[in-house]
Amino acid sequence: MKVTGSRSEPFSAIRRRALAQAGAQAVAAPGPTDTAAFLGLTEADLTPAVRAALQTLLAEVDDLRGEVGRLKTRLAETEGLADRDALTPLLNRRAFLRELNRVRTFAQRYGSPASVVYFDLDGFKTVNDRYGHAAGDAALRAVAERLLANVRESDVVGRMGGDEFAVILIQADQQVAEAKAASLAHAIEKEPIAFGDWSAPLHISYGVRQISLELEPEQLLHEADAAMFSAKRQRGAA
Repeated sequence: MKVTGSRSEPFSAIRRRALAQAGAQAVAAPGPTDTAAFLGLTEADLTPAVRAALQTLLAEVDDLRGEVGRLKTRLAETEGLADRDALTPLLNRRAFLRELNRVRTFAQRYGSPASVVYFDLDGFKTVNDRYGHAAGDAALRAVAERLLANVRESDVVGRMGGDEFAVILIQADQQVAEAKAASLAHAIEKEPIAFGDWSAPLHISYGVRQISLELEPEQLLHEADAAMFSAKRQRGAA
């Protein structure tokens, strides 16, 4: 729509005329007075055509807001899928390391302790070989669900790949984390995994590493993994 006006004509007058032109063919409807005031329109300016133009404008704004909201929702869903493990409801390794770095930064700023626990299923290959990969997947999902059910909402749980999992325990130094790791291992092992017409016990090894500001997230995870492997070897499960 082309709107013209002289150089001396106030912009508000040009704007009012533009609105009137835009709504000239629309059906008259009440227009929001707040919007009219925002546009510098008086009650006298609110002819049926102008009211219709305002209603059209607000409807378009509402449509735009709705579309932006839908785009934000789809973006959040896409980001969530990118962070999620393909098999379990846990974070994948990339997202877990990002969260580990966030917790590490928080610990550095506020002096708040936190620890990483690394878990590994013992004899998992035997489950796959004897009962098939579907049974193995069921075992992995069971571990994920039992971990989630036994940590706080502020803690972070991820699957590192294969039969390996990790947990970030907030407000937990080495001693507290060791005790919590033992409790989590017990929660995983106390009930066998059932799949179809068979059931099998779960056995798990773990290692703990308190978060240190001198170590990057990958190094922290590696040291927790090394502690887990050492415990596994001592138990003869390696």
